[in-house]
Amino acid sequence: MTERLDYLTVAPDSTKGLAELIRYVRRGTLPPLIVELVKVRISQINGCAYCLGIHVPRARRFGATRDQLDTLAAWQDSTVFSPQERAALAWAESVTLVAPNFVPDRDWEALSAQFTERERIELTIAIVEINAWNRLNVAFRKPPEFEPEAAPAPAPPTAGT
Repeated sequence: MTERLDYLTVAPDSTKGLAELIRYVRRGTLPPLIVELVKVRISQINGCAYCLGIHVPRARRFGATRDQLDTLAAWQDSTVFSPQERAALAWAESVTLVAPNFVPDRDWEALSAQFTERERIELTIAIVEINAWNRLNVAFRKPPEFEPEAAPAPAPPTAGT
């Protein structure tokens, strides 16, 4: 993938408002793991490799399990998410895919059962924020940047070898 435009170099002030949204959510009361799971799921939906490269490691640092990250794309069928995480993920998908489903009442009701009014606002702001970053990075084809990692362990020998 070839980057179309480095928007941060050309217009460094262009994302100051988004940075303020990030600060608002971080100062809030939401568990950081829920925020990161939501950001990863939305970045999966929007196909933003750059944001996945940022938020998957952050989710791990905040306690996401391997099973959670491995099944996040199919969270509805997974057993590794709490009721609160499930409500947040349903809300994230509904708000992200607003045009086809107009954010159904069932998702609002599930969210309301798990989060305070303030947390619902914070979560929705986090959803709006990551959707904006996804759209910028996908539109301008910002390539992912990965942290260096250890080489994978060799595969175990198979029977008969």
